[in-house]
Amino acid sequence: MGEYKKLWWTLLGVLAITFSLLGYYGTEIYRTAPPIPASFVSERGDIFTTEEKILDGQTAWQSVGGMQLGSIWGHGAYQAPDWTADWLHRELVNWLDLAAMDEFAKPFDRLTGEQQNTLQYKLKNDYRKNTYDHEKNKVTLSVRRLQAIEQTGEYYNALFGGAPELQKTRENYAMKEVTLPSAERRERLTEFFFWTAWAASTERSDGNATYTNNWPHEPLIDNKPTTENILWSVVSIVLLVAGIGALVWAWAFLRKEDESEPVAPLNDPILSFALTASQKALGKYLFLVVALFTFQIFMGALTAHYTVEGQGFYGIQTSEWFPYSLVRTWHIQSALFWIASGFLAAGLFLAPIINGGKDPKFQKLGVDVLFWALVLVVVGSFIGNYLAIAQIMPADLNFWLGHQGYEYVDLGRLWQIGKFIGLVLWLILMMRCITPTLKQKGDKNLLVLFMFSCIAIGLFYGAGFFYGERTHLSVMEYWRWWIVHLWVEGFFEVFATTALAFIFFNMGLVSQRMATVASLASASLFMLGGIPGTFHHLYFSGTTTPVMAVGATFSALEVVPLIVLGHEAWEHYKLQKRAPWMDSVKWPIMYFVAVAFWNMLGAGVLGFMINPPISLYYIQGLNTTATHAHAALFGVYGFLALGFTLLVLRYIRPHLKFDERLMKVSFWWMNIGLALMLFTSLLPIGIIQFIASASEGLWYARSEAVMQSDTLVTLRWVRTIGDIVFMIGALAITWQVTKGVFFSPEKIVKSKC
Repeated sequence: MGEYKKLWWTLLGVLAITFSLLGYYGTEIYRTAPPIPASFVSERGDIFTTEEKILDGQTAWQSVGGMQLGSIWGHGAYQAPDWTADWLHRELVNWLDLAAMDEFAKPFDRLTGEQQNTLQYKLKNDYRKNTYDHEKNKVTLSVRRLQAIEQTGEYYNALFGGAPELQKTRENYAMKEVTLPSAERRERLTEFFFWTAWAASTERSDGNATYTNNWPHEPLIDNKPTTENILWSVVSIVLLVAGIGALVWAWAFLRKEDESEPVAPLNDPILSFALTASQKALGKYLFLVVALFTFQIFMGALTAHYTVEGQGFYGIQTSEWFPYSLVRTWHIQSALFWIASGFLAAGLFLAPIINGGKDPKFQKLGVDVLFWALVLVVVGSFIGNYLAIAQIMPADLNFWLGHQGYEYVDLGRLWQIGKFIGLVLWLILMMRCITPTLKQKGDKNLLVLFMFSCIAIGLFYGAGFFYGERTHLSVMEYWRWWIVHLWVEGFFEVFATTALAFIFFNMGLVSQRMATVASLASASLFMLGGIPGTFHHLYFSGTTTPVMAVGATFSALEVVPLIVLGHEAWEHYKLQKRAPWMDSVKWPIMYFVAVAFWNMLGAGVLGFMINPPISLYYIQGLNTTATHAHAALFGVYGFLALGFTLLVLRYIRPHLKFDERLMKVSFWWMNIGLALMLFTSLLPIGIIQFIASASEGLWYARSEAVMQSDTLVTLRWVRTIGDIVFMIGALAITWQVTKGVFFSPEKIVKSKC
C-alpha cells in the first residue's frame, strides 16, 4: 500500500461498514416483508384466495410485461396506472357505494356530508385494521370488502380480457387488446393486484403505518406521510448541506498542493504499443454498441409515441405486434446491452496494454467467443420477450425464456445466466492480462483498484439470481436494486473512474500518483453513499422505518461528490491542450466532459429531487422519476460508453480522423436533444402529476383524467422536438463509428470529399 495506506484503509472501512448495513437490513426485509398468508377468508370462513393463487397471479403479471405495463408499489412504467394505487382506490370507492346503499339506500355521492364522514370512518377502520392471524396464517375480510373486491376484480378482468366497452381505456393505457387471453390467469392476476393493495392499506401489527409505510397517498383511508418519513427527509437534507460544506472545507484546507503536471510526451505513448490481435478484433464490439444504440432510440421514439396514440403509430395498429410493454422492454434492455458492451470493449482494449502490449495465448479467441455470446443473449432475450408478451410462450417457460417482468432485469432467466457467463468470461480475459503484471515490481495500487472494479462488474450481476419466479415482491426488489443501483450506478462508476485514470496515466498526461489518489478517493466517496443508498429505492416496497432511515441518510451523501464534477469536467477539457497529438482524442474527451456535467445534473440535482422520503412519497412512479432516469442513465453511462467507444475506435484505427462535422452534430445535438426532452416534456409532466398526487392521490396522478388531459398530451407531443434533435445526433455518431469500423482511411477521406 505504501503512501496510499490511509486511502486503502478508508476504502476498505467504507466497504465493510456499508455492506454490513446493506446485508443486515436486507435480512430485515426478509423478516418483515408483508405476509402472503396461506389464505384470505370471509368472516364466515369461506376462502377468497390463497398464497398459491396470489403467486400464480404474480407470474401472470410477469408474462404480460410486469413492470413494463404500469407499475406495482410505484416501480415500473408510467403510462398505465400504478396497479396497486388504482386497485386500492377503485376498491375503496366500491366499498363506499355498497355501504351507502346498504345503510342509506342512496349512492355515496348523494349522501350528506355527515353521512359520508360516517362511512369514511368505517371504511378506514375496515381497511387499516390488521386481521392477519399469524398462528393460523390467514387474513379475515369483511363481507362488504369481499363484495368490493369482487366488483373491482370484474373491472380488471374486463380490462385485461379485451372487453369492448374498455377499448378506449386500454388505448389510453397503451395496452394491447386482449392483454391476457386466459380467463383463469386473469382471475389470478386480479388476486395478485388485490394483495399488493392489501399490503398498502393494512397497518403492521404495531399500528403505526401500513406495510408500505402509508404509500400510496390515499386520503380516503388516511394514507399520508408518516412522522418518520418527514423526520428522515429533513435529516437527509441537513446531511446533504453538511456533506457539501465538509467537502468544500476539506477541498480548501486539507487538500495538499497538487504536484506539478508531468510534461506531456511528444507522441501518444499508447500508439507506441503495436495493436494486438485481440484489440484489432474489437471493431465488431464498437459496431454492436452503435447498432444497439440506434435500435434503442427508435424503440424509445415508438415508446414515447404510444403515450399519445396508445395502440398505434400514426394510424397503424402496431400494438398487435409490438405493444408498448414490448418496445419499452427492448428500449431499456438494449440500453443496458450497448452500454455494457462499451464498457467491456474499453476493458478488453486496456488489457493487452496492462500486459505490456501483448496478448496472452488465445486472447483473441476469447474476445471473439465473448462477442458472439453477447449477440446470442441479445437476440435470444429479445425473441423471448416477444413470445412472452404475445402470450405465445407456454406459461411455465415464461420466466426462464421469456420475460421476468422486472424493470431492467426483463430478460428470461436463461438469458440472464448467459449474460452472467459472458461477464465472467470477460473477467477471465481481463485477469489473464492483469495478474502477470501484478507480479512485476513497481507501484501497482492503481492496477489493483482497477482489478477490483473488474471483479465487481464481473460478479455482482449475479445478485439477480437470489430471487426466483415466485419470490416475495419485497425480497425481489431488494436484489433487483443490487443490480440496477449497486452494479450499474456503483461499480460501473468506480470502473469508469479508474479506467479513465489509467488511460490518462498511460498517455502521460497525469502522474501515476495523482491518478491513484484520485481513483481511491473517488471510490470511497461513491461507495459511502452508493452502497447503503440502495435502500432509497425501497422506502415503500414493504420495508420498515430503519430501511427508510438508512436509505435517506446515505443517499443524501451520494450527491456530495457529484458537486465537484464541474472541476473534473474542466480538468478533462484542459487535457485537449496538453499536447498537439491530443487533438486526435478531442471528441472522446468531450464526451467525458458531458459525463461529468450530466453526473452533476442528472444523477445529482435530478436524483436528489426524488431521493428524500417525503418527495418520493408523492412522486414515486411519476415522470419525475423518468426525468432522473434519462438524465442519469444516458447522460452519464450512455455518454461514457460512447466516449469509450470513440477512444477505442481511435486507437484500433490509428489512421482514422474523426469527421469534425459529424462529431459536432453528434455531441451537441444529443446534449441539446436530451435537455429538451427533459425540460420541455418529462419534467413539466412530472410536476403536474406531482400536484395531482399531492392533492388527490397517486391513483389520480396516473389516471386517464390527468394523463389524457389536453395539457399533458400537448407536452408529450412537444417531446417530439427534443427526440428528433437527439436522434439526429445519435445517427451522426452511429455513422461515424460505422465508417471508422468498416471503411478504410482512404474511403473515409473520399466520403468526406
